[in-house]
Amino acid sequence: MPTLGLAPRLRYLAARARRIDVGSVWERAKETSEQHGKWMAAVLVDMLWSAGFRQVGFQDYVDYDFAILSAAERATYMTHPVSNELSQRFDDPAYRHIFHDKLAFDREFSEFLRRDWMVVEEGNADAVRAFVERLGTVVTKEPIGQAGTGVHRYHAAEIDDWDAFHRGLLERGELLIEEVIRQHADLAAVCPGTVNTTRVTAFFDGEKTHILAMAQKFGRGEVSDQMTFGGFYTMLDENGHAVGPGYDSHAHVHEVHPDSGLRIADFQLPMVDEVTAFVDEVARVVPQVQYVGWDIVVTPDGPVLVEGNWGAGVYENKPSVTGIRTGHKQRYRDAIGF
Repeated sequence: MPTLGLAPRLRYLAARARRIDVGSVWERAKETSEQHGKWMAAVLVDMLWSAGFRQVGFQDYVDYDFAILSAAERATYMTHPVSNELSQRFDDPAYRHIFHDKLAFDREFSEFLRRDWMVVEEGNADAVRAFVERLGTVVTKEPIGQAGTGVHRYHAAEIDDWDAFHRGLLERGELLIEEVIRQHADLAAVCPGTVNTTRVTAFFDGEKTHILAMAQKFGRGEVSDQMTFGGFYTMLDENGHAVGPGYDSHAHVHEVHPDSGLRIADFQLPMVDEVTAFVDEVARVVPQVQYVGWDIVVTPDGPVLVEGNWGAGVYENKPSVTGIRTGHKQRYRDAIGF
C-alpha cells in the first residue's frame, strides 16, 4: 500500500497551527516537567518540535511519557496525527456517516447489537413508555456525539409523567433508546455500575481483518466508561490480558479499581477468541471504512457491538505505569503498509 503523503501532513499541521491553544500547551509542558523532573523549557521545545516534525500530538507526548523515551522508543508509538492520516486515507467519506450517526449505525449493524433499541419520534410516547417499562432501565443517546457525550440513563420507576419524558427526549435530541447491556461477570466484578467496553482497533484490508491494538476501559459507575465520566483504561496483550495498571489522560493511575478494589493488572478479558472473530465479522459489513476503533462488550453469551469509530483514535502503552517502553506502531505498519 502507498505510504502516507506529505500533503496531508502539511494540511494537518496547518490546521493544528491555526487551532493551537498556547495556554494548553504550556500546561501540558508544565505537567510533564513536574512528573518526570525535566526542565520545563526543554520539555516545551521538545513537545513543539515533536508536534511539528515527528507527528506527535501534544497530549500524545504527555500520555505516552515521551519526555523519558529515546528517539528509537518514541518511533514505536502510534500517535493521533498518524492515526488521523490513516482515517482520512482508508475510511471512505461517502460511508463515514454510518459511523458518525448512531441511528444509522444501529440500523446498519443491528444484528450485531444483540439488544433491543428504538427511535424516539413525534407521536410515539406510548411506544416509548412500553419499551422503557418493559426493560426497567434504558440508555438514551443523541445521534451525534463522541467521548460519551449525549449518553444518558433512565429508570422507569423514576418517571412519573411519560408524556413529559417523551417530550423531553425530543427536545434534547435523545432520539435513540437502547436496552442496557448485561456484561460478563468478569467485567462486572471490576465495575458493575458501568458497562465496561473493550476498544479493538482494527484494519480490514479487503480480505483479512488485522487487530492492531486492544484496550480495556473501566467506568466509575456512571452511564459511560469514557474519561469524561471518570473512566480509565489499560492496554491488553494479544491474549486479552492487562499489561499493567489503569490510567487516563489526567495523570491518574489506578493500581486497583477505586470502587471494587480489584487489581487492574490481573484483568483477563473473557472470550478473547470470540472477540477476535466478532471483530472480523463487523469489519466486513462496511468494507469501505477499513480503519475503525470498535467498542465491544463481552456478555455471558458472547461479544456485542456498542459502536464503531471511523476516526479510530489511539490507545497506547504508558511507560511510567507499565514499565514497557514500546508501542504498537509496527503492528499498524505491518498490517497497513505505510
